[in-house]
Amino acid sequence: MICINCKLTACLALTVLFVSMTSCARRGNTDLLTGPAAIGNKSSDTVKPRISGDPVAGKMKSQICQGCHGVDGNSTDELIPKLSGQYEIYISKELRNYKAGTRSHEIMNAMAATLSNEDLDDISAYFASQPKMKGNGSTSNEQGKNIFLKGNTSQMVLACVDCHGAGGKGLSPDTPMFPVIGGQHKAYLLKQLIDFREDDRVNSPNAIMNRIVSTLSNADLEVLAQYISEQ
Repeated sequence: MICINCKLTACLALTVLFVSMTSCARRGNTDLLTGPAAIGNKSSDTVKPRISGDPVAGKMKSQICQGCHGVDGNSTDELIPKLSGQYEIYISKELRNYKAGTRSHEIMNAMAATLSNEDLDDISAYFASQPKMKGNGSTSNEQGKNIFLKGNTSQMVLACVDCHGAGGKGLSPDTPMFPVIGGQHKAYLLKQLIDFREDDRVNSPNAIMNRIVSTLSNADLEVLAQYISEQ
């Protein structure tokens, strides 16, 4: 069994290698360093959530969220993400990105702007304390499974499992920069993957998601999102 720290080290090493390879392959294309992805990431990197919020206080405060995301963080709308069991710091970081405008969504930007950072942390702690989101457990999607587990070296696509863990359940709460994605709604996953590919969302660490999915086709993203949602 490979230890979590070894997996994280390997993931970070692959990330650095991938960025370096991309920079070499596209030398002279300055948008890799100065484009919208870099600007968006710079904003998100300045956000430092607390280590831990109060899940008890967060349960009450999360009532403002429950109408869309569900009482326990398991939304029923395919385009609204599940939050149940997501890493606390990841939720808090995304909420701060909405509050700062680094990540764009008409409802979430307005909602986050009304809450204090303490509120955001407490809400995040509550949803993180719930059982991890899960899918239907299907294993029939071999194409999506292959992309998730092996990536595609010819297209410089890293294996998703290296950063998001087996079944997309995350590596560890100590690695919240790589969120839990296994069992998330397919429609939401697909939209985020497309948004990353098109640079409509640019707040992943060092914009790594934008680069990883940049060469994947709609068909690739479709089967990948399907596989992840089933885990």
